Amino acid sequence: MRIAINTRFLMPSKLEGIGWFTHETVKRWVEWHPEHEFIFIFDRPFSEEFIFAKNVTGVQAFPPARHPILFYCWYEWAIPRLLKKHKADVFVSPDGFLSLSTKVPTLMVLHDIAWMHFKKHVYYTAMKYYSYYVPKFVHAATRIATVSAYSKQDMVQAFDLAPTKIDVVYNGSHQNYQPLPLQEQELIRKEYSAGQAYFLYVGSIHPRKNVPNLLRAFDAFKQKTKSPAKLLFAGRIMWQGGPVGDLLETLVHKEDIIFLGYVSNELLPKIVASAFALTYVSLFEGFGIPILEAMYCNVPSITSNCSSMPEVAGAAGLLADPNSVDAISEQMQRLWTEPELRAELIEKGKTQRQQFSWDLTAQKLWESLEKVMKV
Repeated sequence: MRIAINTRFLMPSKLEGIGWFTHETVKRWVEWHPEHEFIFIFDRPFSEEFIFAKNVTGVQAFPPARHPILFYCWYEWAIPRLLKKHKADVFVSPDGFLSLSTKVPTLMVLHDIAWMHFKKHVYYTAMKYYSYYVPKFVHAATRIATVSAYSKQDMVQAFDLAPTKIDVVYNGSHQNYQPLPLQEQELIRKEYSAGQAYFLYVGSIHPRKNVPNLLRAFDAFKQKTKSPAKLLFAGRIMWQGGPVGDLLETLVHKEDIIFLGYVSNELLPKIVASAFALTYVSLFEGFGIPILEAMYCNVPSITSNCSSMPEVAGAAGLLADPNSVDAISEQMQRLWTEPELRAELIEKGKTQRQQFSWDLTAQKLWESLEKVMKV
């Protein structure tokens, strides 16, 4: 079988989100299935580090798909021609987009439809593209995979899809996320949190990430407990002059809130593993990978009681209404004042995390591909 895969998110030193999903699944596929030929389709000059085995051929399709107009050119013009040229038997697209101009069977991975829930925060041109094309993509796809049962149900309702068309394929966690020896944790805390325990947020500032309520909840937690704990933010965060920066200036304990900015892929697992808890109270997530990464580091999570987050956290997380500052603050207080609760959540996490690994992701996605070929 000749399998063509959209690998445009495989970029050196820039693997995030969809890029990691693509990397971890297709790398396993080519190793597990040497009997098949794989065509990796990039949208710019590619690195040989992503040509994982001898049964992989890398090709570049012009133009680089980095804008809605170029999306159209890439998917509706370049992709169909390459699929025909290489006589592909199936096309796999892990980035939630597809080509409507090919008769080749397709497996589409649609991670979530956050753009439908937060329309005012999406750029106008991107919103026009998503609104017009994604409904067409999901109906044109031979089969769809998504990363949580929540996302599956969300798509079924939004697009009037048959549930049997969509497979749930959970994300995994990078192998670097693992428990850190206590001595190393102490060194991390000494370096980044003045030697104090800290709650941790991982990600960017975006309206759906609910950062203002997390800041308010932490301030309330500090006032009620007099705890020396810090709140660390890890990620590309541009808050100066914006609503988050303005809010920060009003907080009593703003000196205990630390913005680390961008953290390297090598350092971030250590930052996570040294945290007292992850605080991830987003308004919406298709999956919520930081919850899983914390779980693999034996770090409990306080997360939201909505969308996919209860599904990922299971019994290993404390849930809170993300719209309630009091609810978030109360869960922080519980975790801080009840060490036996924290220990219990860590133990439950060791069981919960067994549902999620990149091996399982690749296996389940391959099963979806096999269903495509049987249609």
